[in-house]
Amino acid sequence: MIKYPMTVRGAKALEEEHAHLTKVVRPKLSQDIGTARELGDLKENAEYHAAREQQGMVEARIRDIEGRMQNAVIIDVTTIPHTGKVIFGTTVEIANVETDESVTYQIVGEDEADFKLGKISVGSPLARALIAKEEGDVVAVKTPGGVIEYEIVEVRHI
Repeated sequence: MIKYPMTVRGAKALEEEHAHLTKVVRPKLSQDIGTARELGDLKENAEYHAAREQQGMVEARIRDIEGRMQNAVIIDVTTIPHTGKVIFGTTVEIANVETDESVTYQIVGEDEADFKLGKISVGSPLARALIAKEEGDVVAVKTPGGVIEYEIVEVRHI
């Protein structure tokens, strides 16, 4: 059985999505299907088929969320003593050794990853290179453009 590491925020977001899908979207789709059935012949009823297709996608997402939550390992990084080491859930400021450009990322579970929001998956090459390293360490990350070295400037537990 695969266990999914997840931050407290990530678990809360999945729970909220699940609640929205089961309490708002599912009943609405059920109503839409009932309304479309009343329109007559189901063979050529585009509204009915579209609603049924959407219902299938929603039900699949609900099952996916339930499976992930059932197999989630929720990690609250704020309860772990700060040692300066990079671990799952920490926020890490790194600086490119060559350009001195600084960026900040939080290492999160696969479902939570959003590069635009500064959240990278624990399975990404950058996160794998950073895990277990400490403030001041330099890590080499293999990218499509070549190897890039980053210095770990700061590790925060937020």
